[in-house]
Amino acid sequence: MIHSDAQIPDGYQSLAEPTWRGSTTVFSDASNVAEGWNQYDKGYTYGLYGTPTTLQLATRICELEHGFRTIITASGQNSISLVHLAFLKSGDHILLPENIYGPNRKLAKTILRGFGVESSFYEPTMGNGIEALIQPNTRMIWCESPGSVTMEVQDVPAIVRVAHKHGILVALDNTWSAGVYFDAFGCGVDITVQALTKYVAGHSDVLLGSVTAREMSLWDKLGAAQQVLGVAASPDDCSLALRGMKTLAVRLKEIEQTSLAVAQWLAEKPIIERVLHPALSSCPGHELWKRDFTGSTGVFSFVVKPGTTKEQVFSFVNALELFKVGYSWGGVCSLALSYDFTASKNRPAYEHRLIRLNIGLEDKDDLIADIEQALRVFEQK
Repeated sequence: MIHSDAQIPDGYQSLAEPTWRGSTTVFSDASNVAEGWNQYDKGYTYGLYGTPTTLQLATRICELEHGFRTIITASGQNSISLVHLAFLKSGDHILLPENIYGPNRKLAKTILRGFGVESSFYEPTMGNGIEALIQPNTRMIWCESPGSVTMEVQDVPAIVRVAHKHGILVALDNTWSAGVYFDAFGCGVDITVQALTKYVAGHSDVLLGSVTAREMSLWDKLGAAQQVLGVAASPDDCSLALRGMKTLAVRLKEIEQTSLAVAQWLAEKPIIERVLHPALSSCPGHELWKRDFTGSTGVFSFVVKPGTTKEQVFSFVNALELFKVGYSWGGVCSLALSYDFTASKNRPAYEHRLIRLNIGLEDKDDLIADIEQALRVFEQK
């Protein structure tokens, strides 16, 4: 049953790509046994470094983002951690924007601090003013544009010019654009990460991430770090992401149109103080978005006017019927989540009044009707 001589016919062809699973890689000859993570050069050596399914996804993400090569990771946060651990050492300093993804901030302030890496946080819209914050030991600057909650759009090309002037790497979380609407490497970014969990997989049933490097030297450091960290992505999850990529264009187009319609409708409501959608002029960095992006996606926020209570905000979110309450966006189902910046330093003074929406693939009129009925909670005293 283990070493079978059973034969099946050759020649099967399908539109579905095969899913290659495996930990052990079988070599054709004892003299051909090799070690090493770079299977592009050495051939397949071990399942930890990727099966053909994993590398197929990696090459397609790299093609999408116009990078040198891509590594697939087990999650978006795994991608972020890999970048930190590949390039930073004790005594180094990093700069992160105030609007950075929460777990990235927590990683910097806990694990990295324990390893002797210092971190500072900068105002995300400062552009080339970031030069004043650079220290002699600054090794990396992170960008996240737009920020995934407060939606500030950064002047990434300006930050890159300053960083490279001082020999500093720039890493970008490019998840919001799905690697499609913002050409990070065209703007000089060194490393991009994506949570493929979001738009690429697209159906809220996969955890995956990617790290794409601009050049060979960066790729070498990332691969060497991944090898010893030992975190592998599931080929089955990679196959789902490959399937998701086939519908990515049509999903993004529909999501963009619906998101803009909902955002514009919200902007006209008297209870709304501001809509934070990069494609609207009310959003910080809108002019930069017009300059650098070729489109927008479905995550945006809005702020209700002062005088509304935290309980009313919770009641609004709970009153939504089509929108579900949850974090990981980018799927076909619309989501809503409230945030409270009351106790946060150096963040916009939105307090508890900010609500983030993820627009899915539901009908726009149905989504607007759902928000309209939920907004009535703000009329209640």
